[in-house]
Amino acid sequence: MSVDAIAGAAYAVAALLFILSLAGLSRHESARAGVVYGIAGMVIALGATLALTIAHAWGGAGSTTGLILLGVAVLVGAAIGLWRARRVQMTGMPELIALLHSFVGLAAVLVGWNGYLAHPAIPAQLVGIHNAEVFIGIFIGGVTFTGSIVAYLKLSAKISSRPLVLPGKNILNVLALVAFVVLTVWFVIDQQLWLLVAVTLLAFALGWHLVASIGGGDMPVVVSMLNSYSGWAAAAAGFLLNNDLLIVTGALVGSSGAYLSYIMCKAMNRSFLSVIAGGFGIVASTGGEEEQGEHREITADAAASLLGDAESVVIVPGYGMAVAQAQYPVAELVSKLAERGVDVRFGIHPVAGRLPGHMNVLLAEAKVPYDIVLSMDEINDDLASTSVVLVIGANDTVNPAAAEDPGSPIAGMPVVRAWEAENVIVFKRSMAAGYAGVQNPLFFRENAQMLFGDAKQRVEDIIRAL
Repeated sequence: MSVDAIAGAAYAVAALLFILSLAGLSRHESARAGVVYGIAGMVIALGATLALTIAHAWGGAGSTTGLILLGVAVLVGAAIGLWRARRVQMTGMPELIALLHSFVGLAAVLVGWNGYLAHPAIPAQLVGIHNAEVFIGIFIGGVTFTGSIVAYLKLSAKISSRPLVLPGKNILNVLALVAFVVLTVWFVIDQQLWLLVAVTLLAFALGWHLVASIGGGDMPVVVSMLNSYSGWAAAAAGFLLNNDLLIVTGALVGSSGAYLSYIMCKAMNRSFLSVIAGGFGIVASTGGEEEQGEHREITADAAASLLGDAESVVIVPGYGMAVAQAQYPVAELVSKLAERGVDVRFGIHPVAGRLPGHMNVLLAEAKVPYDIVLSMDEINDDLASTSVVLVIGANDTVNPAAAEDPGSPIAGMPVVRAWEAENVIVFKRSMAAGYAGVQNPLFFRENAQMLFGDAKQRVEDIIRAL
């Protein structure tokens, strides 16, 4: 059997493992197995690619230069990947993932340019299709590259999270898409170098504008959508390289990312089409930082007394819990309350934190039982009969303005109805507005009290008091 046939079979096995990985990652109980399947698939894919390159180099069909470049690229990539994996905190995962998406986009752009400059031997009847693949691959990759860079800068607070609102921004996006279609047809008819330069610059500008136009409160959906874009960029590269594994993997990532974005849009009452168009960023109200009344404060000892006497407690975590690394003392607090006979559960908003599933991963990391971690839809109807709700580092996802103020920038967004509980304790460092730039009226409700300070320290104080 030839090396090409063996490599093809290996790619098929890797693709199957990637599908099993996605299936495993859809449930808490099978998530670890899903990760193992994904790792195994990638090892097989890399091994097959390396074997194919070695065989072509030694057989005279390829160059040893390509083999050397591949080896260097794998070593450098592995070193950087291991270094970042060891250093990155869970709070830094959203921006890291956005940055990784940019690499996929840039790779698609480079593959597209290579597909044009290398002038591969292509049957005459397929030249037009090849040229269209080159152009479309560069466009998708370019949009993904700059869009992901902007998402990284916003998530890491290197630039403002507020949306950029240019005059006629939606018209600009439509004109960019029309220009892309016109340039594509032109390039298929007449392969001019300047057309490739033009579409590359157009894609870079459009990707930057699409994500810059989106507000910080919607960034979790943006990360998911960029994940989808990176998948389609990989699939486009697969067509150019005639690589079945890239096509399958890219399609899996692209379709699953798009479906996740659709689910998140429903959870945030956003239009899926407006996400794709980059037109759903909303300017926060100018009074977002202004307080709307008198707030009450509570001490850790008083909070411990309230929790100790409670019949039921619901914990609503957010990005602040991740920043403070408070998931471990929170898990200990759950254990202490359970020993006292208190019914403790978690309520997770679909976009809590800045990455889908962020809070679930943190709680699993702290060994919190899966069966008490419920979604927003599962917990909302029980909050009215709950003794105490602990809001730990969450803000926009428990904001009653979303349900009660039609003029709010987050109006219509489904939220955890924490304010319906008998008592609410909010863990925050200050009274500042949330990531969406919108003040939260919950903080001034009669049944709400603020516990200021580092979330981890405050939870530890409550445990000591208990």
